[in-house]
Amino acid sequence: MPSDRGLEVLRAIVQDYVASREPVGSKAIVERHSFGVSAATIRNDMAQLEDEELIVAPHTSSGRVPTDKGYRLFVDQLADRRPLSAAQREAIEAFLGQSVGLDDVLSRTVRLLAQLTNQVAIVQYPSFARAQVRHIELVFLADHRLLVVLITDNGRVEQRVVESPLVTLETDVESLKHRFNQAAVGIGVADAGAALERLANDARPDEAPLIASIVAALIDQLSAYRQDRLVMAGAANLARTEEDFSGSIYPVLEALEQQVILLRLFGELQADPSGLASSSVIARIGQENASFGLSQTSIVTSNYRSSAGELSRLGVLGPTRMDYSNNIAAVRAVARYLSRQLGDG
Repeated sequence: MPSDRGLEVLRAIVQDYVASREPVGSKAIVERHSFGVSAATIRNDMAQLEDEELIVAPHTSSGRVPTDKGYRLFVDQLADRRPLSAAQREAIEAFLGQSVGLDDVLSRTVRLLAQLTNQVAIVQYPSFARAQVRHIELVFLADHRLLVVLITDNGRVEQRVVESPLVTLETDVESLKHRFNQAAVGIGVADAGAALERLANDARPDEAPLIASIVAALIDQLSAYRQDRLVMAGAANLARTEEDFSGSIYPVLEALEQQVILLRLFGELQADPSGLASSSVIARIGQENASFGLSQTSIVTSNYRSSAGELSRLGVLGPTRMDYSNNIAAVRAVARYLSRQLGDG
């Protein structure tokens, strides 16, 4: 392990390189930081860091830049655990507090997180495997048209417009709604389809076409609950850091488009069955993401808890040269507020 001063030199190199994107030399460290030693002493410390493969010279006679291993040591031991400012916390509360429904709160979350970090923000939808039907709402629109709304206990809302093959009287809608809720409320999304099909099979011949059309719409809505999904924002931020990627950023953009890759990555990062606190933050750096085609990126993630009590993840993705201290603080804070928002809602 490097000496205590060597670790502080590594901290200085990471912070200066993240801020300037320029390799950091001993002279610059002496000028910018109060070590109270000569540039020659700092060079000796840098030589030890280089021997430990924590920093590297990108060019002959240049300054040094952190390696993936250096970033890892920085995140694990040296990154400042600073909280967000009062203004940032108030902005989070105000922006997320205006949300209406799960889709809106997750959309607002990624937009906010992208703005706070200048990275790509990603939020995983809550797991719907254990979700239960909370309510089915039927809204009369016209003689041959109904709005079918499905609400689950994790706060998600799906709706479809159903064209009825029969003339539907507004007075019949309340009775139908009661029957559908009696058949499905409290049943998990995996089993609700079968319960609704039984309702259709037991329908009287004169009402069977209408009930069958409503059941078909609800089963279609239930199928969406069984699909893992992500919400993203801030992909344009990658273009601002294109120089941080050797070759091209297109492989990273392609990985972002293929949500299955990110879902696999989030799956590896998911908490163990005992559960991690929603404030816990995990960072994967550079080559740690190589198996996902993201070896030039880092991802900082945290758990959040849905209204049904299940853990999902949110985080930011960007180049390895990122402001880890700020990003960790932002991800942790937004995860806490999202858990609170979903819990309250």
